Amino acid sequence: MQVALCQLPLTLAMTAVALAAPGGWPGLFESGVCRAAFALLLALLMACLLVPWQRFGPYAPLAIPVLDLAAICLVRSGSVEGLPDLGILAVLPVLWVTASRLSGPAILSISFFGPLLTGLPWLLNGGSTPDRIAAAVLLPFITLAVAIALRVTRQQLTGRLTTQLHAGCERERLLNDEVSGLIDALAAKDDVLSTVSHEFRTPLTSIIGNLDLALSDSEHLSAQALRRLEVAQRNAERLLALVSDLLMSANSAVHVHPLRTDLASLVEASLGSAHAHAQASQVTLSMEVPAPLWAHVDPLRISQALDNLISNAIKYSPNGGNVRVSASTEGDRVLLHVEDDGLGMTATDAERVFTRFFRSPAVRDGSIPGAGLGLSITKAIVERHGGSISCNTLLGSGSTFTLELPAKGTAPAYSQPAFP
Repeated sequence: MQVALCQLPLTLAMTAVALAAPGGWPGLFESGVCRAAFALLLALLMACLLVPWQRFGPYAPLAIPVLDLAAICLVRSGSVEGLPDLGILAVLPVLWVTASRLSGPAILSISFFGPLLTGLPWLLNGGSTPDRIAAAVLLPFITLAVAIALRVTRQQLTGRLTTQLHAGCERERLLNDEVSGLIDALAAKDDVLSTVSHEFRTPLTSIIGNLDLALSDSEHLSAQALRRLEVAQRNAERLLALVSDLLMSANSAVHVHPLRTDLASLVEASLGSAHAHAQASQVTLSMEVPAPLWAHVDPLRISQALDNLISNAIKYSPNGGNVRVSASTEGDRVLLHVEDDGLGMTATDAERVFTRFFRSPAVRDGSIPGAGLGLSITKAIVERHGGSISCNTLLGSGSTFTLELPAKGTAPAYSQPAFP
């Protein structure tokens, strides 16, 4: 098809001549030379369509434009009275040859001598008048000029494309270096988090264990010493919880073992665990969850997700605020809603709230403690169950986090990367 498309311009031009001949030049087809020229052009068109040129190498199709010059030579030799000189059509095969992979000298030789030879029989048959000689000599110079201009333009375009290609390759190399560096940095950060978390976890567990032993013998302690030990215990447990979050954040997988679970009991247990925190913060906890409320989830992981959401809701609620946990069902899905009337967030912050280590400017300005890991871990847990989590919030009007979980399922225990 590519060869046929290259032949198409000359084919269309000669078809137009053939159609106009009966009215404009009635004697054109009386010449056997002209009939031979049109027969050759038809044969060349059929060859373009039928010959598997790709089997014969890149130079084989160039036989077509060379034979086109022969056909143009025959048409010029058999021209009749009134028919314009068709030698100008030699520009079309010259363009084809110039766009090929031939060497520069070969292209320029064909571009000059091919059109020149097409004019020799025309001069011999029609007489060497000055105007015919001028036309025969001028045509090869015109086609040579066209070939030179096309070749120069092609070289300029090739040079520009080569420059752009090199620039693109360089940009791609720099981008790959930057991406590789970023990936290495992220991997190194996760390694550091994992190593530090492991190193902190062991001594913290030992500290908390010894504090528990000391507090179990509280009758031998003064009131001041008891308060100091309780403060140390609370802060050690808080630090251990932070280390656990860091360790899970650095871990590449969240393992989930779903089974038929009553979500109402999980919500009640999470609210009970958060009761002391809520009292200290003067926040009221409430629950509107039908019992039983069955779902196909991992009770340990969903309890962890609920603890994170309820703890955040208490942390960001003002004194005298309310934290409400409610539930609903939609088809084969269970929806858990954790609502507070705290700080709320902007739409921009809400889009990033599940990103690791993200904390909104309002939270940072308020010096509210936290590492920005709880919601990213919660999202990983919920999505590993095949569910989703969303945040509906308005700055200054509180937030509602909704967990969507499967009510039924038969999937076995499995795991997947939590933080791609």
